[in-house]
Amino acid sequence: MLEACREVAERNGLAVDDKGLSNIDLRWGFEVAFRVSIPLSDGRTLDPEQLRFEALAEAFGLSPGDFGREFSTGRETFRITGIDPRRPKYPVSAERVPDRQGFKFTAEQVAVLLQPRMKDVTPRG
Repeated sequence: MLEACREVAERNGLAVDDKGLSNIDLRWGFEVAFRVSIPLSDGRTLDPEQLRFEALAEAFGLSPGDFGREFSTGRETFRITGIDPRRPKYPVSAERVPDRQGFKFTAEQVAVLLQPRMKDVTPRG
């Protein structure tokens, strides 16, 4: 499906970004997502979620470069996918890495979980 969409998009001067599979239920189905957009002069496409995150991150105590970073809660790994200021309690959007299921976090939780853990830090000698 993605390849067919890419072929049609390319013929019309557009670009396709693969947004992956989500809501995978092997008994019933899954969701597939992609974004069709007008490419920039260098061929890249803009991600509106990334632009919004970069613009708002510092107001929530995060860095604009945190978009797409992964963090672990100890049991599961998540990737930051956006920020929504209309959700003041849980503004940070993230997806669980294995199945891309969406979750919401507080900005404070994410800031702490992005910090290197002590066992991950190499001691200086």
